[in-house]
Amino acid sequence: MTVTILSVDQAAVLVKSGQTVIVGGFGVTGYPTRILNALADTDVTNLTYISNNVGEPGIGGGLLLRRGRISKAIGSFFTSNREAVEAHLAGDLEVELIPQGDLAEALRAGGAGIGGYYTPTGAGTELATGRETRIIDGIPMVLVKPLRGDVALIRAWKADRAGNLQYRMTENNFNQAAATAADLVIAEVEHIVEVGDLDPNFIHTPGCLVDVLVESKLEPSMLGSSADVAGSRKKVDVARMAIARAALDELRPGEVVNLGVGIPTLVADLITAEHRITLHSENGMLGVGPEPETGGAMDYPINASKVPVTAMPGASYFDSATSFALIRGGHIDTAIIGGLQVDEQANLANWAIPGKPLLGVGGAMDLAIGARRLIIAMTHNDRDGSSKLVPDCTLPLTAAGVVDVVITELGVFKFRNGRLTLVKLQPGHSVEEIQQHTEADFDIDL
Repeated sequence: MTVTILSVDQAAVLVKSGQTVIVGGFGVTGYPTRILNALADTDVTNLTYISNNVGEPGIGGGLLLRRGRISKAIGSFFTSNREAVEAHLAGDLEVELIPQGDLAEALRAGGAGIGGYYTPTGAGTELATGRETRIIDGIPMVLVKPLRGDVALIRAWKADRAGNLQYRMTENNFNQAAATAADLVIAEVEHIVEVGDLDPNFIHTPGCLVDVLVESKLEPSMLGSSADVAGSRKKVDVARMAIARAALDELRPGEVVNLGVGIPTLVADLITAEHRITLHSENGMLGVGPEPETGGAMDYPINASKVPVTAMPGASYFDSATSFALIRGGHIDTAIIGGLQVDEQANLANWAIPGKPLLGVGGAMDLAIGARRLIIAMTHNDRDGSSKLVPDCTLPLTAAGVVDVVITELGVFKFRNGRLTLVKLQPGHSVEEIQQHTEADFDIDL
């Protein structure tokens, strides 16, 4: 195995205009920021950028975007970078959305020489338009083709001079799959050590996959909003906490639970050891604990909301492909995610509003079809007062017939015998109030 050790600038010039570049990282954690910043300083243009997102404004891929280096982006969640949304609306950036689990698995398939795979994720939704769909064992499955790139830019914690890589905490994410799926793999690492210094039992990416190493020390400025827990954008108010408490009441001891972004993340801060709940984060962690009082991603893992969290005793870390295999494989007991609409047929819409630039699907489609039980935690009405519980979803579907429980600040609903049923009132609210603010027809069983 021959690995070249280069400076950041030397590595950056290996990327050529018009190439397809795969970039590891979740947000800007486990993210090759220095190489991307150096690449932005070159005259490279017309890049196709494959990554979960393009990072934050002015950081890494965000800097590439700002300087017009990227012409097309393939990923699952671009909403968090307003400049990506603006570039797409202006016609300067072509965007191809792919569910987050499909992104991880398509990279893994590309690196494994697999010609594609069928998945229930996205079946019956707009993202399945134009793609081959088959019924396999009675379940609609969509064909996803593999993803490969000319260059992969990844970040690891340690490397030896043979190119073997170790990742740290949730910094693995898409890096492990990305390292398999490109002709040229450049790894930005915190430490380069001598051959033999890494325990072979704890090597995540073998050296035969890596071509170039760049040693680069991690700094808080490279971590964006995840650099410190004080930068958390978590929104907390009375109504949202009421939803979170009611969601916690629905969980059962011993369950493995995934919490989506937004309101669901509030549940994590309410869980205690006595609940015996194990939290899963889709970016590669099992055993998520509450936010630390201080500190950031230099010291702690991050969750799917890119917020620093603690690790509970017995926690484990893994890559994104493994994480979504847990989801699609039915190993997650309950998922709690947000919603834009739920209808009388238990259909969910939570990722797009026609006419609005919401360029993100994230992991919601995977969670909606993969979790054994799906709880939707959302406000009862939109900002304009429109009901989110509707006779039929008018927004693009996330998944069909998947919702088990809906929790709002007004009440708790469950689907019983195919009927939406009000089973609990939130404190201070009445049946009459709920009827007034709900478009969907529902039964009452209090």
